[in-house]
Amino acid sequence: MAIFKTLLVVVQVLSALGVIGLVLLQHGKGADVGAAFGSGASGSLFGASGSANFLSRTTAVLAALFFACTLGLTLLGNYKPQASLGVMGAAQQPAPASAAAASAPAANGASVPGAPAVPK
Repeated sequence: MAIFKTLLVVVQVLSALGVIGLVLLQHGKGADVGAAFGSGASGSLFGASGSANFLSRTTAVLAALFFACTLGLTLLGNYKPQASLGVMGAAQQPAPASAAAASAPAANGASVPGAPAVPK
């Protein structure tokens, strides 16, 4: 379980860094006006609007991955395995410590700490 948690943390950190980088690479909505007047966006690798499409889709995928890793880490952090039911299927109830300690010394004749001494 610890390896799975570590893997989720690594994927979460990498997706967070990817989202940060992609958001910083994207142009704002005001950049479209500059592209219309020949700022050189049409000669890019993805075409006139292809880079915005690619970057926004990649950002959405990384954000979904980040969300899924966060949800998974939350569920794993709250996971507490249930106690074993034992061989017979019934929960093993340990005897209370005070009752076991009080009955054991009385059976073999020793005195209980804190109890008055009984003369023999």
